[in-house]
Amino acid sequence: MALVNDIAVWILLGLGSFFYLVGAIGLVRMPDLFTRMHAASVSETLGAGLLLLAMMLAAGWSLNAAKLAVILGILFFTGPVATHALAQAALTAGLKPQLAEDRTRKNGARAAKRGGGK
Repeated sequence: MALVNDIAVWILLGLGSFFYLVGAIGLVRMPDLFTRMHAASVSETLGAGLLLLAMMLAAGWSLNAAKLAVILGILFFTGPVATHALAQAALTAGLKPQLAEDRTRKNGARAAKRGGGK
């Protein structure tokens, strides 16, 4: 039974580290503040969540696992709320998100130029 527990801990540690790595790459590669905040928020929530779950499994049923569960609950609530507050502050300050070109509007303009379309 200890082997199964250890394997689960290592899998959760690997997955948590993977999400942190993906979030770090996203912070470097993303073009604007909003997409970078999204990458950081996802990596923080999933990466830290999986790492805390791994530590809870490794600790077993103890007071340490209960403390880690409380930290996990606080992290799951405060991380997304903080990201939302930062995004709202950036929008209020006048920072506009970088959006992809609207393909439907572009296709509609082409159809209107040709005389067709709805």
